[in-house]
Amino acid sequence: MGIPRGPVRGLAALLAAVAVPLAVCALLLPVRGSLSQTNAVLILMLVVAAVAALGNRGAAIITALSAAVWFVFFFTTPFASFTYIDNADDIITAGLLLVVGLAVSHLARHYNRERAIATMLQRSLLPRALPDTSAVHAACRYVPAGAEVGGDWFDVIPLPGFRTALVIGDVVGHGLGAAVTMGRLRTAVRNFSTLDLPPDELLARLDDVVLHMDAEAAGTGAEGAVVSTCLYAIYDPVSRSCAMAKAGHFPPAIVRPDGRVELLDLPAGPPLGIGGLRFEAVERQLPKDTQLVLYTDGLIEDPDRDIGTGLALLCDALSGAGTDPERTCETLLKAVLPARPIDDVAVLIARTRAFPRDHVAEWDIPASPEAVAALRMEVSAKLAEWNLGEATFTTELILSELVTNAIRYGDPPVHLRLLREASLVTEVSDGSSTSPHLRYAAAMDEGGRGIFLVSQFAERWGTRFTPRGKTVWAEQPVPTVPHDAPVLVPVG
Repeated sequence: MGIPRGPVRGLAALLAAVAVPLAVCALLLPVRGSLSQTNAVLILMLVVAAVAALGNRGAAIITALSAAVWFVFFFTTPFASFTYIDNADDIITAGLLLVVGLAVSHLARHYNRERAIATMLQRSLLPRALPDTSAVHAACRYVPAGAEVGGDWFDVIPLPGFRTALVIGDVVGHGLGAAVTMGRLRTAVRNFSTLDLPPDELLARLDDVVLHMDAEAAGTGAEGAVVSTCLYAIYDPVSRSCAMAKAGHFPPAIVRPDGRVELLDLPAGPPLGIGGLRFEAVERQLPKDTQLVLYTDGLIEDPDRDIGTGLALLCDALSGAGTDPERTCETLLKAVLPARPIDDVAVLIARTRAFPRDHVAEWDIPASPEAVAALRMEVSAKLAEWNLGEATFTTELILSELVTNAIRYGDPPVHLRLLREASLVTEVSDGSSTSPHLRYAAAMDEGGRGIFLVSQFAERWGTRFTPRGKTVWAEQPVPTVPHDAPVLVPVG
């Protein structure tokens, strides 16, 4: 029945279910003569609906039974025996009251259950904690709409080379379906991010996912197409550049260290699910301690103001919010959030960090295999300077294989970069778009073991394509360094 557990709480719920309709009938007793039975029934139905809205099925059923009994007593045969009813209409009215009360209880329970499932699903699919990466320090806020949960989502994804991806999106619609779609899109973005795609290519693949979801829905006879907006950004703390692309989303805002606020005019990409149109990425240089502000339309849109006013409030709030993302989130919600949000609101704010220049080493490599030996010596000297002498053997093996492959099978220019932080990253870039792949050489094969050795000695490795070619990278854990060695500390 759903009565609360425990004898005390159960007895209290039972007494309340019986007493609440009785109290309402007692309050209506002075106007019983001028109150029609229809009005009395409607008032008692509201009482039953209010109890049912609390989500307790047992209490709602007992309230409906109690309301029917007290209606018969007070409004059909007042102060007489319950067994004496001289009007068939009285019986029908009381029965209808009971049936409608039970129906309202069932519908309310069904609605509350679906909303609880959607809320639980949405909260489980949203990130529980944001990673504090070498690139950004991020903070977020999520404010659900009053009626139903929506499809707003966000994520912070660490990428190779100590870069970080920031993503925010909004699925059109509310309820369980929107929450499920949100989860599928967030998972797709996570998967595509492992391919290290630029923002415009990632959105194009995400658009294909939405189109396939529409095709699946059409095949099952479901109504309504999936429509979602999204904004995807990648920040590189070494170059301090941020590449961004959007799909029908509101423009991001940047807050410079001196407090100046700018809404970035990104190329207007179509919402996901339209298909056939291209997305375009832009790249901006962001100084250290710049805040990148991503948000969904629920923060801006309000029936009592136009979008321009909402964006103006956003800029005004950001200009005096300071440089702490947590404080900026609070300031933004207090100043811009509508009094009664009609849609979910998601806010993601990331303060940029700068990778220390003394933790970066770079070499331009001649297109000659003989250059590898001298390069190994220079890299060994740099690792000794970084107090990473224990990583010399592994690093020399990895760079030898990657540099040799770039010289033999790639195109010039060939470039080597070492990045040192909590791990050591070796990056070899060249002008070719041909990607190496892992092979398992047979016992009698003379070659084909280079990338296999890299995969064995490195913690992870991969390929990132650039407008000028590709970058093959390998990441390895670094040994513990002495306390007096230089280490990367978070900015601010």
